[in-house]
Amino acid sequence: MWLLLAASPICPGSSRSSWSASTGTTQHERCARERESASIRARSPRTRSRARDPGRRPTRRSGPEEEMTAFDLGDITVEISGGVATLTLDREPANALDVRTAEELTEFLRKVVDRKGVRAILLTGSGRRFCTGADIAGNAGIAQRSTIDYRFGHDSYTRLFQALWEVEVPVVSAVNGTVAGVGWMLALLADLVVADEAARWTHVFTRRGMVPHAGDPYFLARIIPFHRLNEIALLSDPLTSATLAEWGLVNRAVAAEEVLPTARALADRLAAGPTRSLGVTKQLYRRSLDSSITQAFSDERAAVALISTTHDRREGLLSFKEGRDAQFVGD
Repeated sequence: MWLLLAASPICPGSSRSSWSASTGTTQHERCARERESASIRARSPRTRSRARDPGRRPTRRSGPEEEMTAFDLGDITVEISGGVATLTLDREPANALDVRTAEELTEFLRKVVDRKGVRAILLTGSGRRFCTGADIAGNAGIAQRSTIDYRFGHDSYTRLFQALWEVEVPVVSAVNGTVAGVGWMLALLADLVVADEAARWTHVFTRRGMVPHAGDPYFLARIIPFHRLNEIALLSDPLTSATLAEWGLVNRAVAAEEVLPTARALADRLAAGPTRSLGVTKQLYRRSLDSSITQAFSDERAAVALISTTHDRREGLLSFKEGRDAQFVGD
């Protein structure tokens, strides 16, 4: 069954013991992911792509994991406050996403449900760019790859976008500027998308003689209408956020100075909501895109039973009876 009605078993050597709504992976696969994540941590270099102002470098508080207020995931700065984890991609020269950052972000997304202090995620970029795609220049040896190498050369990015698609915590993207290549998925796989109305989006793959990859054909085909997707991918013309809002792909197209405040307000609303209910709701809709009607109804029944055991569900009913606003705690 896709949704589990009990706490997930703990992998050997792991301390994780919180609630989880499974996305179809077996316990063996989850354990393998944990071992892979540990391997990534062990081999990932900790130097940044450029020197930072020491006054800006995030610091880590001592104490339990959920008390961390700021830290780095490769070239992504994470700041946690008010139940919202704000993730800012900050990589010179163009906010391109490198393999190391993709792997560390994947690990964060897979484990974020265990962070009690994180009830929503806000994704954005620094400067005038959101994300201009994968950092091809930074992937040493890419020009010398064989055709077999290319079959698996983008797996780190594919795993990232799968993790973003499956993460149980609500995600808001704040598109502050240019989007290209895999940046489309980083922006559009969020649950809500706020964008600078003048920001330019270019799909870029066919323009460079490539085909979409890193999960693009799977994910974008599920969230973009067919003929609109053909226009985006085959013509590869630059589009603005205002146009994508008209197409139903962007929730809020606003002035540049309003992007972060608008996105933060939405993230704050989600962070104050019934976290488990929001997470399972996300998964039900995503799961239904690949399910039969029989399976979808089965998933729905399992989800209703699961959520009936939560504090926030009881609080929702009680607040309705008492005629007051619900005070959700995310449990």
